[in-house]
Amino acid sequence: MGESKKVIMVGIAGVGKTTLVAKIVEFLNDRKKSVSVHSFGTVMFEEAKKMGIQDRDELRKLSVSKQRELQTKAAKKIAGFNDNVVIIDTHAFISTKEGFYPGLPYHVLEELKPENFITVSARPEEIYNRRMKDTTRNRDIVSIDSIKKELAVQDAMLSSCAVLTGSPMKSILNTEGKVEEAAEEVINAIGF
Repeated sequence: MGESKKVIMVGIAGVGKTTLVAKIVEFLNDRKKSVSVHSFGTVMFEEAKKMGIQDRDELRKLSVSKQRELQTKAAKKIAGFNDNVVIIDTHAFISTKEGFYPGLPYHVLEELKPENFITVSARPEEIYNRRMKDTTRNRDIVSIDSIKKELAVQDAMLSSCAVLTGSPMKSILNTEGKVEEAAEEVINAIGF
């Protein structure tokens, strides 16, 4: 099949990551590349259902030890995919009662062995507006200042991941109405 790349894409809620990932898949398919997308949270949720969890938003309220266990199971499952591009759609951190828990701790990185990290962001005002319009999830109400903090924590967490793995990190600004440009920037960064 040729080269297979594991690409981790992170973005806080409201940056437009899902829309961006869909555009990347479309562009890579047009270039005859096989691509699969795996939402880390969805894979974790599949495992959590076996423990009786019924709502995906409950995951971030689990104890750190339970989250760690679910992360390891999800990472092992995702590591087995071998498309040209395997996009791991996730978050750099999870807000827990204990504080910001890393979405990509070292034990997860060891399993996934990512070649690239992509951090997706947008202007805090855009993120705030997108969150307010999203009725599909049970999200916490936040301020623009807290969104700025989330963006800073995301960059710090992903920078640490890049250092630990020796893999490059690219920051992408997903501006409203410019998803095609952002998708091309990601594709160029991962070398396709």
